[in-house]
Amino acid sequence: MTSVDQLTVPLSGDVRMPLLGFGTWQATGRAGYDAVLAALDAGYRHIDTATMYGNEKEVGRAVRESGLRREDLFITTKLPPDRVGRERETLEESLRALDTDHVDLWLIHWPPATPGDSIPTWRELLAARDEGLARTVGVSNYSVSQIDELIQATEEIPAVNQIRWSPTLYDRRTHAAHRDRGVVLEGYSPFKTSDLSDPVLTRVAAAHDVSPAQVVLRWHIDHEIVVIPKSVTPERIRANFDVFGFSLTAEEMRDIDALGR
Repeated sequence: MTSVDQLTVPLSGDVRMPLLGFGTWQATGRAGYDAVLAALDAGYRHIDTATMYGNEKEVGRAVRESGLRREDLFITTKLPPDRVGRERETLEESLRALDTDHVDLWLIHWPPATPGDSIPTWRELLAARDEGLARTVGVSNYSVSQIDELIQATEEIPAVNQIRWSPTLYDRRTHAAHRDRGVVLEGYSPFKTSDLSDPVLTRVAAAHDVSPAQVVLRWHIDHEIVVIPKSVTPERIRANFDVFGFSLTAEEMRDIDALGR
């Protein structure tokens, strides 16, 4: 499958983000490089990294050596909380490590420890976007009320909020609150909080001749929630990408939604 075939969601600034991405948390050193290269080879065009992960250099090298065109890739990185006040310096370090002149999405990784720092930090991200260093900007691990503070202060809506998400964590109100504000919800750790042996997931998986893990990923995609599974195992990396050949019925979606407590 080429990048053209992948399902995407529109972000502010005329940017489109693939709904399925490759997470790189804990994928460092040679294993991280190999995993990203395997993901790009499998067809992923959206790579999620962060300054805190300590693997931006490996991600950049894998992207460079994949032979893919930069414009065909979507790269996210994130500003760590201990870099508040050093936003521009941190982004420039990330760009050098990634060997690119821009990222597609730059996120505040966690709300700053001092609540008053959130708005100045957000203004720095907006300035970087306006200078073309990031095509669009957003947040991670923010509550809806924290997002509202940024919007009220700047009249600028974060393009994305990346939070822990899975069928078990499904909350219709949280999903709706993001959608109502025009913020794309991006879920991380889709399997960590899922019970892949749950009878609902195994039944739906059997109906489509896929794995419960593939059902979890497809559930995100059918909700138009971005999802970034991570693995360093080539077989699993490929299996996690192989979710475009089926979709879930409305009834299956409702049954999986109901797993949220």
